[in-house]
Amino acid sequence: MAKLLDKIEIPHDRFEIRLSGSGGQGMIFGSVVLCEAVGQSGNKSVVQSQSYGPEARGGASKADVVISDSEIYYPKAMKLDLLLAMTQESLDKYFGDLKDHGVLIIDTSLVTDFPTDEYYGIEFTRLARNEIGSIVVANVMALGAICALTGLFTKEALTTAVLARAPKGTEDRNKKAIEIGFDEAMKIKKK
Repeated sequence: MAKLLDKIEIPHDRFEIRLSGSGGQGMIFGSVVLCEAVGQSGNKSVVQSQSYGPEARGGASKADVVISDSEIYYPKAMKLDLLLAMTQESLDKYFGDLKDHGVLIIDTSLVTDFPTDEYYGIEFTRLARNEIGSIVVANVMALGAICALTGLFTKEALTTAVLARAPKGTEDRNKKAIEIGFDEAMKIKKK
């Protein structure tokens, strides 16, 4: 069982997030949506960057989001405040970029070897398959969890951003994915 962090502290100057997984898991889509949700939720500067390369066809991929109360002069993440790892390969590759006592969220459906006992573990892929019938929305479910754990953006802003970008006809499963991710994270926070 993971040792949970008692409180996530959000600094006021700069907060760096990395969404990581395998190419095709929607990390870039997730980072764009996250930026839009943060932008709708408050008066913050936000910028997104991503990895394009062989990762787009498999292997560990990443997309970074930097959030600040002031202007952002350097758009790349330097030392992560939050790392989402959707695969073992991405956790192994990017864990070293996480600050000491940074927030680590792991898809425990696909990750089995943990470098620390301080993490939030949710079986995003298993829940997406079993509860929604498609693993395609595991990334959206993870965004719901990030929303609940950090409070950086509202669930309403996340829903609006996801529905604006997701393919037509997928609205119901994306809304359900956000709800499940949010609820799973809230269960963990309450324990």
